[in-house]
Amino acid sequence: MRDVWVARSRLLIATLWAGSLWAVGYLAAPTLFASFDRLTAGNVAATLFRSEAWLALACGTLLLVSSQKRQERGLIAAMLACTALGYFALQPFMAALRAAAGPAGVMASDAKMQFGILHGVSSVFYLADSLLGAALVLKLQSSTAAQR
Repeated sequence: MRDVWVARSRLLIATLWAGSLWAVGYLAAPTLFASFDRLTAGNVAATLFRSEAWLALACGTLLLVSSQKRQERGLIAAMLACTALGYFALQPFMAALRAAAGPAGVMASDAKMQFGILHGVSSVFYLADSLLGAALVLKLQSSTAAQR
């Protein structure tokens, strides 16, 4: 019974992690940019992505320390790497460009192309993270179903 509870808890954590990626990246952020000016939307989106990154680290750490299967650990580690590279490695450069651009915003500055490139690379890591999240949820779901 304890094993089933642990497996279900791990599935719930993975679903929270993957769901937060999908909700922030593919629902909230596009809605912000469709509803507000680019500067306001960008500032709010940056806050949401920061919260999502910290949630990812918490969920990933919990899953990594509780995982005993090599394939699961690989998926979790890959997702954590995407978060680390996309948010903690690239985001500080993007934030510095936004800050240097001043009140007009980065898209009105000379750093527009550099920001676009960093944003594109960050988006690729985010997409990979989202797809790995789907794979992790499916993997854990099949493991949970097998324990019933």
